[in-house]
Amino acid sequence: MPGHTAKLKFWGVRGSTPTVDRVTLRYGGNTPCLELTTPDGTRFILDCGTGLRMLSNHWMAAGGASGIDAHIFVTHYHWDHIQGIPFFAPLYSPKNMFHFYSFRSDFLGRDSLKRVLEAQMALPYFPVDLSAMSAARDFTELSGGDQLKVGDTTITACWLNHPQGCLGFRFDTPAGAIVYATDNEPGRREFDATLLELCSGAEVLINDAQFTPQQLAGSRKDWGHSSWLEGVHLAKAAGVRHLVLFHHDPDSSDKIVDGILRQARTHLGDVWAAAEGMVLTLEEGRVDVAIPITRETLRRETHFPALVSGCTQDGRTFEEETIIRNLSVQGALIYLDHTPKLQSALQVTINNLGGAQDGKHLVLRGYVVRLEPTPEADRIGVGIVFTE
Repeated sequence: MPGHTAKLKFWGVRGSTPTVDRVTLRYGGNTPCLELTTPDGTRFILDCGTGLRMLSNHWMAAGGASGIDAHIFVTHYHWDHIQGIPFFAPLYSPKNMFHFYSFRSDFLGRDSLKRVLEAQMALPYFPVDLSAMSAARDFTELSGGDQLKVGDTTITACWLNHPQGCLGFRFDTPAGAIVYATDNEPGRREFDATLLELCSGAEVLINDAQFTPQQLAGSRKDWGHSSWLEGVHLAKAAGVRHLVLFHHDPDSSDKIVDGILRQARTHLGDVWAAAEGMVLTLEEGRVDVAIPITRETLRRETHFPALVSGCTQDGRTFEEETIIRNLSVQGALIYLDHTPKLQSALQVTINNLGGAQDGKHLVLRGYVVRLEPTPEADRIGVGIVFTE
């Protein structure tokens, strides 16, 4: 990466428990895990949910499973934030070094994180114990208000309001500040005040949005989570530029998350719903968002005239005639003059399905999942996943 560029990639975005279901595939079903690479090349891992196995597979496939020196920040010890650790292959190589950071639990005492790992891999819960992990490891205990420097990045910890304790983290990199504040329930003044200070002026805030405002005010109160509306309020008050809604409820389908995102965007422009594979690139105050998609589905070259309506990046609605040149049962790639906002809704009306004179048309609705350059300099390639 060039001089002052940081990259944040999402490997797990779901809360509470992993889910494998057709209605959650688009945003993903793995529990929390993020990978942050700062401008000097330092590697950070934020939480160790089942998404950690996906990161492990990526590093193994890239040939980078040995000679790794990385820093792992664990927000708390609930199962969904640690359950990927036994399946993280680089921990089994003596060529690697991992630095773990978390807090001292009132329930576990000294060396809490180390004890959590040992208990997790104790018989009969796992076929091998912690001694099988031959990578070098060290453990640092943090508390709210603590600050440390790792490479070119300053990390600040902050207590969050969650059962049995939880830490939020701010990463001040030369490319901008990123706040990771998952598993937090607003409403307690002392926690709200310190979190607001932690978020002040950050480029990116990854915030718990597991529940709707209605759930948070009702049956899910005191469960230790937040909503999209509380995240919007926090981002506005702290002057955050980009809000990422995170820790999606396992019972929230992709369509429910779509709806949550739509509501949030009526209050704040630069809001995103965390999705597996999503990458945020920060460079000198600029934040770019991309959602890489695989093209394993059988696609056909087509030439269907279509009318596309949607919303541009600056919030203006548009309607444009185009040609669908690449189509599958799940989505399409189209070229447009307008640039729609990533994760915004599009309606595609395909005209004259049976021929030029038959007048038949098909209306499809979907979401923008990719923007890419085209051979035509004044147009943009738009990848769409159809939702209905």
